[in-house]
Amino acid sequence: MRNLCMTLTYDGTAYFGFQVQPGGNTIQDHLEDAIRALTGEKVKITGSGRTDAGVHARRQIFNFPTESQIPIERWCIALNSRLPSDIVVIDAIEVSADFHSRYAAKKKTYRYTVNANQFPDVFNRRLQYHHHAKLDILAMQEGLRHFIGTYDFTSFASRKSQKENHVRSVYEAWMEVDRSMCRDHPRDQGVIHIYVSGNGFLQHMVRIIVGTLLEIGEGKRKASDVPNMIAACNRSAAGPTAVSCGLMLWDLEYKKD
Repeated sequence: MRNLCMTLTYDGTAYFGFQVQPGGNTIQDHLEDAIRALTGEKVKITGSGRTDAGVHARRQIFNFPTESQIPIERWCIALNSRLPSDIVVIDAIEVSADFHSRYAAKKKTYRYTVNANQFPDVFNRRLQYHHHAKLDILAMQEGLRHFIGTYDFTSFASRKSQKENHVRSVYEAWMEVDRSMCRDHPRDQGVIHIYVSGNGFLQHMVRIIVGTLLEIGEGKRKASDVPNMIAACNRSAAGPTAVSCGLMLWDLEYKKD
């Protein structure tokens, strides 16, 4: 029995998230179907984490056991020929039998993209949230810094969260503004990329952080309010949940062994 580990990228627009759902049409469903079509085996893959419906991944990791003797260098092409065009396996390696793609991950990074120009980008509209009004980007940057640290993030978790422990550590949080697609117009502010890295994330956590930052950018809240929102441990204390299309699982870092 071999344990194979693969790196995956996908546009999540058409899917109900990564993990298997009763209604089907998830990334996991398509991967397991492709593996079964290739090897004849009915396997259950283990993902490095979940992504919600409509969320994308630049780098998602999964592993699974197989008795197949297909050489490792042939797996990517073989699976991609059996997957939809918006799901692509970009790397495959063989790992030790005890490797677990979720438990072995020590840091995850998400990126949320806000188009702050006057008009949406028709070509990137599935990967961005277009904001309708001007934003105070400096205030948003100030608010984002308050999320760095180890806290009980109950205020920034979905009310449907089933986790018993809502304590998470945010290691880094930063923003980048890309003005390359701006017109020569005072209304255009560029495309804002919001990055959050941590040891793990609660359901909707990054999207609620972004929704809160957008309210700060709109002047509805102050950046200095963030510590009190966190301390409240009450979902109603934080901002709304930003739409899923702007969110992407950006990167994962694993233990060296």
